[in-house]
Amino acid sequence: MNSAPTRDSAIAPTNARATTPTHDGAIARTDEGAVAPTPEGTIAPAQGRIAPTTPATFDSARAYEHLRRQVGFGPRPAGSAALTQCRQYILSELKAAGIEAREDVFDAMTPLGHVRMVNVIATIPGRRADRIALATHYDTKLFREFRFVGASDAASSTAAVLELGRVLKARQNEYTVELLFFDGEEAVVDWYRNNDNTYGSRRYVETAQKAGALAGLKALVLLDMIGDRNLTVRRDSNSTRWLTDTVWAAAATLGYGGNFRSEETTIDDDHMPFLRAGIPSVDIIDLDYPAWHTAQDDLDHVSARSLQIVGDVVLDALPQIEKRLSTVPR
Repeated sequence: MNSAPTRDSAIAPTNARATTPTHDGAIARTDEGAVAPTPEGTIAPAQGRIAPTTPATFDSARAYEHLRRQVGFGPRPAGSAALTQCRQYILSELKAAGIEAREDVFDAMTPLGHVRMVNVIATIPGRRADRIALATHYDTKLFREFRFVGASDAASSTAAVLELGRVLKARQNEYTVELLFFDGEEAVVDWYRNNDNTYGSRRYVETAQKAGALAGLKALVLLDMIGDRNLTVRRDSNSTRWLTDTVWAAAATLGYGGNFRSEETTIDDDHMPFLRAGIPSVDIIDLDYPAWHTAQDDLDHVSARSLQIVGDVVLDALPQIEKRLSTVPR
């Protein structure tokens, strides 16, 4: 992903705060489903909260285990054996959840030549054939000068989409839910060199357009870099306004306004090919992360609590997204 004006250099955090370690264990919940962060990093009851509109429950312990397993494969750049292991893990977890998935294999022309890449596309049938997509990339950026395991970028979002899939498989979804795991989001050499980015998402849009299937995709929610212990998600100015408003309203309802901030930034990420094709899209991403694209993007800098917050917000926003799509033509 890219936050204007740079891509591969560190972004200085706005209103930087000291990182405080948090507990990565289970998340305590009340019968009413109300949660709020405590200084210890656990989740405790909050007052005046509205219960989630769906009984589905996101389990951050499961999500964190998905994250940990990915980091265990080591660096996972496009075309690597480690990324193949990661993809096999994704496919096995989808199968265990009873979710059908397929692989879309393609050769991407990069500044380093042809690289074999593979998107994973999973489907949870809903009442309607039209689709809402939850998306992530699962590759890590190639660095030769240090070992980069991408705990937040992109193990965290991949872990969250896997757990959201498990939850939504048990839900009565109005729309068919598509889980998209993109290969090749990261630049092989340089984000700005010869379109060296977002290979998997561009492949999905191009293939769906040729097949006449893109019109059935009504909205895309992209997750990227959501594991930061000090979670700070800002509104992306490129994202579709009504989708952004819906997600941020859900965060406020759940008491997570301190994590989903009102300030805007501009992000170039896997949602851009969809936006250019006319698909409403929103990017949920924390680039206020000093460990971004450094060797420090490891387990010490991510938290199960952050995964829980984002999972809760997506699940709370989904019924409102379904309602909007059902009543207002885009």
